[in-house]
Amino acid sequence: MSESTPNGKPQPRTGKSLKAQQRRQEILQIAMDTFAARGYKNASLQEIADRAGVTQAGVLHYFRSKAQLLTSVLDLRDATDIDQLGPDRPQGLAFLRHLVDTVRRNTEREGIVRLYAVLSAESVTEGHPAQDYFRDRYAGLRVMVTEALAEASELGETRPDVNLEEAATAIIAVMDGLQVQWLLAPESVDMTAVTDRVVTALLAEFTSKTA
Repeated sequence: MSESTPNGKPQPRTGKSLKAQQRRQEILQIAMDTFAARGYKNASLQEIADRAGVTQAGVLHYFRSKAQLLTSVLDLRDATDIDQLGPDRPQGLAFLRHLVDTVRRNTEREGIVRLYAVLSAESVTEGHPAQDYFRDRYAGLRVMVTEALAEASELGETRPDVNLEEAATAIIAVMDGLQVQWLLAPESVDMTAVTDRVVTALLAEFTSKTA
């Protein structure tokens, strides 16, 4: 009998033994590296199986399809982000400073940054299995940053006439664009310093008095 969520979608088999759980995590990590290096469409289950030292059937024992394996990889990435954010999100403009700290941590996990950059770009293609994931993720990020800016306005940290949605979209665009530049030329692009410069400039604009 297959496992499923309340909405009826099948879940990966987790296995009851510690050895099975460790093997599943190993396959997941290898899939993450492979998708990051090759993209979803160019990566094959056979390559992932070979790197994990199992057969394709062995991979499919834990993940029923390549698409489900991708979903599980993205879930793992999200879990990593949640662990880093912690239980309490910074409020108001402090959240923008937190974003700079996030970028600083990202410079130490190139694989996850590459995975996000490759798959988010791929997801705009027709029929990509991660398209809904990234559409929802960007919508969620815009809401999160907008809410932080709204908190800042309520706390009197920003001018009341700031267009919060446009500001949130611009911040996310800068962060994602910098990731691509950094991945292509890490020795030439200081992702943390540039993000800090942009956030500092935005803070100055948000708090300056209108004429």
